[in-house]
Amino acid sequence: MKWNSLIALVTTTVASGIALAGPDLGAAEQQATNWSAIIMFVIFVGATLFITKWAAKQTTNTKDFYTAGGGISGFQNGLAIAGDFMSAASFLGISAMVFLSGFDGLLYSLGFMVGWPIVLFLIAERLRNLGKYNLSDVVSFRLQEKPVRTLAAVSSLVVVAFYLIAQMVGAGQLIKLLFGLNYNIAVVIVGLLMMAYVMFGGMLATTWVQIIKAVMLLSGATFMAFMVMKGVGFSFTNMFEQAIDVYAKVHDLSLADATKIMGPGSLASNPIDAISLGLALMFGTAGLPHILMRFFTVKDAKEARKSVVVATGFIGYFYLLTFIIGFGAILYVSNNPQFLDVAKMAVTGKLELVGGNNMAAVHLSDAVGGDLFMGFISAVAFATILAVVAGLTLSGASAISHDLYANVLKKGQTTPASELRMSKIATLGLAIFAMILGILFEKQNVAFMVGLAFSVAACANFPVLVLSMFWKGLTTRGAVIGGVAGLVTAVTLIVLSKAVWVDTLGISDTPVNPFNGPAIFAMPLSFFCCWLFSVTDSSAQAQAERKAFDAQFVRSQTGLGISGASDH
Repeated sequence: MKWNSLIALVTTTVASGIALAGPDLGAAEQQATNWSAIIMFVIFVGATLFITKWAAKQTTNTKDFYTAGGGISGFQNGLAIAGDFMSAASFLGISAMVFLSGFDGLLYSLGFMVGWPIVLFLIAERLRNLGKYNLSDVVSFRLQEKPVRTLAAVSSLVVVAFYLIAQMVGAGQLIKLLFGLNYNIAVVIVGLLMMAYVMFGGMLATTWVQIIKAVMLLSGATFMAFMVMKGVGFSFTNMFEQAIDVYAKVHDLSLADATKIMGPGSLASNPIDAISLGLALMFGTAGLPHILMRFFTVKDAKEARKSVVVATGFIGYFYLLTFIIGFGAILYVSNNPQFLDVAKMAVTGKLELVGGNNMAAVHLSDAVGGDLFMGFISAVAFATILAVVAGLTLSGASAISHDLYANVLKKGQTTPASELRMSKIATLGLAIFAMILGILFEKQNVAFMVGLAFSVAACANFPVLVLSMFWKGLTTRGAVIGGVAGLVTAVTLIVLSKAVWVDTLGISDTPVNPFNGPAIFAMPLSFFCCWLFSVTDSSAQAQAERKAFDAQFVRSQTGLGISGASDH
């Protein structure tokens, strides 16, 4: 009852805030007339809250809360992983990048995609055999629990924070566009909904929200891509040629200059940024805590492998669609006055869309399918954000309650009930934190922000995870120093880059770090420190950790001893 009272109190407070925000509601009144969008939006939220209520009755212990009791099938989990991965950054952000930069948006599409073979062949099966709830269980399997779990939990929380920014920004802009609400209030509404899903429904509710959302998103994106291709006679050549013509007219460029959108260079203007982005997107996938956590929802390693194969198929298909949607937005949105923010364009001198450039895909849905289809796509985009945010919050809550609270602070001497209570407190804290971050980073492209989350995952989580599973020589000292080096270097370079130092914090006009991505510097440093501080460690503890590798290796390959050994 205490939690219900708390939610009611927060909701009442926010409702009061919305009631007081009269001028903001009135200022964008013209945006609040798309009733089909609003009705579908409300239907989706109602349906998912009903699922949450059902899931809450099934969620009775920590295993249910974190991993849905391990009862999800490989196909269902694959669809849920796809739902978790096809985030607002993918749908709204990549299509917006293609809309603004052309070919370079494909860097993100391909980068997000190529991480999956690494997860399939290196990570999925061993992860399922070694772990119990999350990433920290695996890296602390034969290493000292306290320092390694603390590192894994902290780095996971940093990744979750960057990822949450992108989702909250996308959600805030979407609700602002649909309802004419003040952006800050829109972000708070999303925060409250995600808090309800995770607190009451846990992993089971999150999984089903992700599955439903994946089906809706794939259906909607397929229809949008079909309508775009139909308009150009199902010819990619026609689509590209027409897009170049429209891009030249809209941006007042010669045809020769406009043709540059069909080649690389506008986003990653130097080789270091391009390689860094590629490394982050390729290896970051294998270090994302909310994705890795999904492998513990299936019963065995075979189902974990099946999950990745299913997810890869759906995700690959989806990223092809985002590329078509981006070029479709150039054709149907950029030259349509209905979608352009003329007042803003007069100030910036650049192409600006109503609701921000992240809304290119939403406007395209209006252009090819009218109000009703825009309502559907808006509800889908919002479902996308809620599903991903719920998964992120769950992995963040597990890092705080299962790792920091139960295993580090209480040293395993805790009850499932107290751990579950701490998970719910952590969820509340993460929701408030996400709202603040969403408000601070309002102007950032959502795909770029997710690129930063992948960078931190690639630099801090991936080296420690892969070495703990494959290299006998890794010791606690090496893992902790290597992980901290990767994490601190990555976050420092991000803060000193243009996106944060100049665009968000406004400290100066020139960034201290001229490069956008930290992975090319921080990931090799992390691997090097893991190696150096492990091979120079000759302590008795280190010797014991090396000897324990053989037992861990057998367990990772066969799954022998899963029922008891993972409860260490």
